Amino acid sequence: MRAQLGDRLVVESPVTGATRRDGEIVGLHHDDGTPPYDVRWSDTGEVTVVFPGPDAHIQHEPPHQQHEPHQHEPHEPYEGAAPAGNPGDVGRRIAAARTRAGLSLEEAAGRARMSPQYLAYLEGHPSDPSPATLLRLADALGTTLDGLRGGGQERPPGQGQPLLHPRLVDLDEDECRALLSTHGVGRVALTTEDGPVVYPVNYDVVDGDLVFRTAPDAAPAEAVDAEVAFEVDRVDEAMSQGWSVLALGRAEAMTDPEEVRRLQERARSSPWAGGQRTLWVRIRPTRLTGRRITPADQ
Repeated sequence: MRAQLGDRLVVESPVTGATRRDGEIVGLHHDDGTPPYDVRWSDTGEVTVVFPGPDAHIQHEPPHQQHEPHQHEPHEPYEGAAPAGNPGDVGRRIAAARTRAGLSLEEAAGRARMSPQYLAYLEGHPSDPSPATLLRLADALGTTLDGLRGGGQERPPGQGQPLLHPRLVDLDEDECRALLSTHGVGRVALTTEDGPVVYPVNYDVVDGDLVFRTAPDAAPAEAVDAEVAFEVDRVDEAMSQGWSVLALGRAEAMTDPEEVRRLQERARSSPWAGGQRTLWVRIRPTRLTGRRITPADQ
């Protein structure tokens, strides 16, 4: 049995001879077209590795359509799939690796022995391709299986490949406030008697102020009544880009019971450190600056 990309694998019922299941062959594991194949089933849209049995046969693509994958219409996503433009982490890593390699969709698909439509689907939708598919892609894109899967997440961020043509842009105050409002984990920096210190804290933004909870005897409580810097950043390792925002201001303890109650009602995050974190600290920014790294063509 031999197949080409775009051929259909048809599985028939051994009793009636009617088609029981069929799907498009979107990936080859061997250059000579012998099994196994990556097949996207027409009834579910899922892609699986298939070792065809005696009840299966290949339905070849019409000759005039072969070697013209750019003329094929993209496949509709299967029911329940996320819309295009909402890729999963694997898809984002594949697209980033392809961009770094300087390959078009068709070139990368050809090297990986899969259809351009399937590669576009992987890059544009959350998906879980087989290890064999990822291995072929890793080889074609000059990366590793671990890299496409997102292995090594315990490593510090920023060890990935830089963009071919990065652009560093300054953010205005409105952009800085918008990014800060996503909340999460920030870093409060201050000067103590022992020298400069930086503490990571879970924070929220309430009425434009940065607020976090800590214990009265915990290290971050040293920020109270001090001029501090508060830094927040996001690093997109797969896309080799990111942003950072720096806020300067004075930290103060929130002691008014009504204000504390209001903060407790409006807070969206809780300290990961756990325990009794009863001291609310507020930083009212007096200066906001930020930067973003993006591809030069964006």
